[in-house]
Amino acid sequence: MSKPLFNLFLLFSILSSTKANHHHPPPKTPSNFIYSSCLTTQYPPLCYHSLSSFDTKIGQSHRQLALTALAISLSKARSTSKFISQIKKIKGITQNELKGIKDCIDTMNNSVDQLEQSFEELANIGHTNGDDFMWHMSNVQTWVSAALTDQSTCFDGLNDGLMHSNGAKIKSSVQIRVNSVAQVTSNALALVNRYVTRYNNGHAHRGKNHP
Repeated sequence: MSKPLFNLFLLFSILSSTKANHHHPPPKTPSNFIYSSCLTTQYPPLCYHSLSSFDTKIGQSHRQLALTALAISLSKARSTSKFISQIKKIKGITQNELKGIKDCIDTMNNSVDQLEQSFEELANIGHTNGDDFMWHMSNVQTWVSAALTDQSTCFDGLNDGLMHSNGAKIKSSVQIRVNSVAQVTSNALALVNRYVTRYNNGHAHRGKNHP
């Protein structure tokens, strides 16, 4: 099965500034919605800081909140992958060190692929519901979780090498960036899980009222 085509336009529209929709004005307190939602993540301050500037776009939509969080994670993963790729060009790196760097790049690229698939799946879920909704969201959860694992594996690959004189400095620079990606990805996964939980709770409630 071919890899889903990444929707660059949609990602750009989420990460760029947006104007209020005059036909459907946003809720009066979208920031409060983002704040309370972020309390369920592992890194609440980072979650709120990264998402609050998109409050008009997010409104009080759990889906839009999760989608925006994935867009941020994907953007950071892509930039981190490019940064690590530049390390290969540093003079004096041994073949063993180069192998560790390439392994890190490969796993980070895998992470980017997983996040692209997750973003595309959630963006295109539309009005799907019931078992179809859960199937699509299960894919999203699986891919984001895999992306998080890949990000951890990326840095592990550098620990076996980089005895280069600048090795410690390089590893520190990579670790800062990889940790940053892992934290926003962890938050994104938590918000995706929250979206699924809210859906399930609402579906169960409707089922009780309408047997």
